[in-house]
Amino acid sequence: MTFLWFLPFLLLSLFEGTVGRPFYPLPSKIDYKDKQPLQTSRPYNIAHRGSNGELPEETAAAYLRAIDEGADFIETDILASKDGSLICFHDVTLDDTTDIADHKEFAHRKRTYEVQGSNMTGFFVGKFPIITFEEFIAIALDADRIVGIYPEIKNPIFINQHIKWANGKKFEDKFVETLLKYGYKGAYKSKDWVKQPIFIQSFAPTSLIYISNMTDSPKIFLIDDVTVPTQDTNQSYWEITSDGYLEYIKDYVVGIGPWKDTVVPPENNYLTTPTDLVAKAHAHDLQVHPYTYRNENMFLHFNFHQDPYVEYAYWIKRIGVDGLFTDFTGSLHQYQEWVATSAKDEKDASSLLHKISLMISSYRG
Repeated sequence: MTFLWFLPFLLLSLFEGTVGRPFYPLPSKIDYKDKQPLQTSRPYNIAHRGSNGELPEETAAAYLRAIDEGADFIETDILASKDGSLICFHDVTLDDTTDIADHKEFAHRKRTYEVQGSNMTGFFVGKFPIITFEEFIAIALDADRIVGIYPEIKNPIFINQHIKWANGKKFEDKFVETLLKYGYKGAYKSKDWVKQPIFIQSFAPTSLIYISNMTDSPKIFLIDDVTVPTQDTNQSYWEITSDGYLEYIKDYVVGIGPWKDTVVPPENNYLTTPTDLVAKAHAHDLQVHPYTYRNENMFLHFNFHQDPYVEYAYWIKRIGVDGLFTDFTGSLHQYQEWVATSAKDEKDASSLLHKISLMISSYRG
């Protein structure tokens, strides 16, 4: 819950809007020469809305913490405010992530709109002091090492219904324009991509296909629960995870981002037999980046004995995923560093035993 401790700023924003609000300095000149490159030898550590298991999600503090803790990518949801500014926020309303309902002075701002086929009543994102897309990009570019970004085109159907830009442009157009403005371009692992790594994600396949004509940056098709159809094409989970569809969508995306409970379904909080989704995706040359990994006991299945390291080991070593969305970036980074150190120590020990063996053999000779 993000409480309205920022109330003075919020009140100011009601009158001034989001445009021109100073919050995080935008980058000037970027020097890549002395920056540590992005690691590509192990599954990606994707900071889900920043290090939001420790700090309020999608805030500058959460993203800076995630970078400090070793994130490969910082992830965000991109929405648009009423005036067309692109902002980082997960929900189309403020109800679940703030205590706005307790503030009667904002009661007149409550609205009802149709979102993904159903009427939703609440306090919709408007002129509130939330970090902008450009500020999010600046945080990544200003890091002392190369850190990728992983922005989502969030609720594009709803946004395009309610917000109109000049010259008939769409939400997706403004999204890509912002990325190109700051130099994000290039196919996966290309020279441009390695300098400024990015994955573009969306639950809406038509949005990903649409932007393919504007950018060759790698894209990830997000997949919801088995009961939830795609928000734009109304296709079922079973249709979009079929071999035929994966073969089709791979022309536009480099991977899929499924909810992890659809990859290995749980029953009574115990994991059951893994599905073949990861194997199918890999057979079609698609990466798999499941979501979301959390340290709290209520989110850890009983198989993992309240130990997130055991969960990471299961998904990386047994299931073979290529990236993980996590709320606890530091935990995943520490686990991966521990595994790397253990492997090195084991190799060094093996090498030492081999040298000793040679010495003994030489002595006997």
